[in-house]
Amino acid sequence: MMLFKLALRNLIGAGTRTWLNVFVTSITFVLIIFMSGLYQGMFESNKRIMIETEIGGGEYWHPAYDPQDPFTLEASHGLLPDAIADQVTVGVATPILITQGSIYPEGRLRPVLIKGILPEQQVVALPTSTLSGYAGEAVPVLIGAGMAKTTKLKVGDTFTVRWRDAHGTYDADEVEVISIMNVENFQVDQGQIWVPLERLQQMLDMPGEATFVVASQETNLLANPGSWRTMSVDALTEDFRRIMLTGQAMMSMMYLIFLALAAMGIFNSQVLSIFRRRKEIGTLMALGMPRGRVIGLFTTEGGLHSLLALVLAALYGGPFMYWTATNGIPLPFDYAEIGMLISPRMVSVYPAGLFVSTTLLVTLIVTIVSYLPARKIAKMKPTEAITGRIN
Repeated sequence: MMLFKLALRNLIGAGTRTWLNVFVTSITFVLIIFMSGLYQGMFESNKRIMIETEIGGGEYWHPAYDPQDPFTLEASHGLLPDAIADQVTVGVATPILITQGSIYPEGRLRPVLIKGILPEQQVVALPTSTLSGYAGEAVPVLIGAGMAKTTKLKVGDTFTVRWRDAHGTYDADEVEVISIMNVENFQVDQGQIWVPLERLQQMLDMPGEATFVVASQETNLLANPGSWRTMSVDALTEDFRRIMLTGQAMMSMMYLIFLALAAMGIFNSQVLSIFRRRKEIGTLMALGMPRGRVIGLFTTEGGLHSLLALVLAALYGGPFMYWTATNGIPLPFDYAEIGMLISPRMVSVYPAGLFVSTTLLVTLIVTIVSYLPARKIAKMKPTEAITGRIN
């Protein structure tokens, strides 16, 4: 306790030099925790959006279906296996049929994916119910706000759509925009139009067929759904998780820079302190203080920097982190326009483990860099230190 009080008194007595080091170290605390929380929040938010609007509790794929290869769509359709059909019947899964097509809004050609979905489904958070009850002669379609923006379409607009049916014959029809949905997932928005499943099956001459089936989050995926493949949530989000891990590795380089700046300041401060206080050190050693306790004194002084920095970081960083965790940070533009699944408002997530691990890491590094220059004290002779001849 005496060593702690003496170290604290020495730190406070150092004045501006101490508080500059404490401030730099507190910035390290805040930046590491804030950036980690922001990145964690982005990952959890994007995964939640994908689950709610696209993948649900998992999917069943036709054996030939590959979402990364559009050339497989022509053969990626078939009747549902009985086990999957039973889940669709009770409403815990919804089939989706996909084909390639072209639309001609105001005479402009634009390739699209035509997706058929059950209007009454409640598996994914898409307003497909707007497709039911249409009494017009055209094919009712649902599009996203991003698609509406790029094509300059609005509710009530009609245009021509062309597709190729199961027999390879090209056909065309008039469609009408029934509704425009605001959805944060551009993967169910850009370059896509949604139509009632039965209507698309009739257009393609594929009665009862689908490309894949989305299961509800509340149901258990079938381990053996016949010839179709079962795709879990982890499997469907694997690519996204790898992208996030790659970005996290790049963020770690920034953390190292922040830690290096804080450690460098404290290291230099300790070296200067030992040089200026060599007479004090010699006096303490001459009065009988063991060299180990003198080393411990300077190491404790360095370690107290992290404690004071933690208190300072909590004072100004705590309210800021609370605000980012509750209100989020609005982004300057819509990242969906450049093909990135990022929510327009970034809400940070700060797990308790993040605070503990960051505190332990910074405290450990600061203590180590405080100990390194203090080792020089063990080589001092009290008489040389008192006379100031030690280097």
